Amino acid sequence: MAASLQLNKLFAVVTGGGSGIGRAVCHRFAKEGASVAVVDINSDHAQSTANDLAVTHDECKHAAFTADVSSTWSVKQLTENLLRSYKNTPTILVHSAGITKDSFMVKMDEKSFDDVISVNLKGTFLVTQAITKLMIDNKIKHGSIITMASISGRVGNLGQCNYSASKAGVEGFTKTIAKELARHDIRCNTVVPGWIQTPMTEAVPEKVMTKHLGMVPLGRLGQPEDVADVCLFLASEKSSYITGASIEVTGGLFM
Repeated sequence: MAASLQLNKLFAVVTGGGSGIGRAVCHRFAKEGASVAVVDINSDHAQSTANDLAVTHDECKHAAFTADVSSTWSVKQLTENLLRSYKNTPTILVHSAGITKDSFMVKMDEKSFDDVISVNLKGTFLVTQAITKLMIDNKIKHGSIITMASISGRVGNLGQCNYSASKAGVEGFTKTIAKELARHDIRCNTVVPGWIQTPMTEAVPEKVMTKHLGMVPLGRLGQPEDVADVCLFLASEKSSYITGASIEVTGGLFM
């Protein structure tokens, strides 16, 4: 039975694992046999996810870690804690941590712009760099880095100049590192969600949500599990010849 699991005995790190898409990824990976390090800035949320995994998928080791992905020091502490706890090197990284601080560009304060860029784009760089160095130093084979962009990064979105810019940057960043890391047998791909039912989209006014749903050909919000299934594909050997790709999970939005 275990041999049929797509991520059997692999070690995955998932940032933003305390809620939303990240939490769904943690559950999907654990179900497929991976040991999952749940990383979140909210320690209670991270621990809640890890506790759930320990109950439902107790065959592997799952643990919670608190980190601010925008902080070099915090990411360094995270990598040290991962090695201390697991005594193993991650094979898979899903970087799902992200924030929004929405406002029209002419009214946006500099801190709101900087904070979103720091978490969404700089955080992607810091965490990916740290985990990749571990993979290279320990000669990990068939590594998989999965970053989280957004359809807003491709087409823009009212009130989200900071978020859209950060997510466009994530795509460009991932395509570049895919070229750099291929020689180390590390694949790097991006998932591009559209309107997914998460705590982040719950804050969107109903009027705005209704308008956007009218533009989705499938006529509904996506679920975090829809994104998690794509992450599973990109983490597994079923995508062994895919790198530098961006896969939309948008219900056909803007196709």
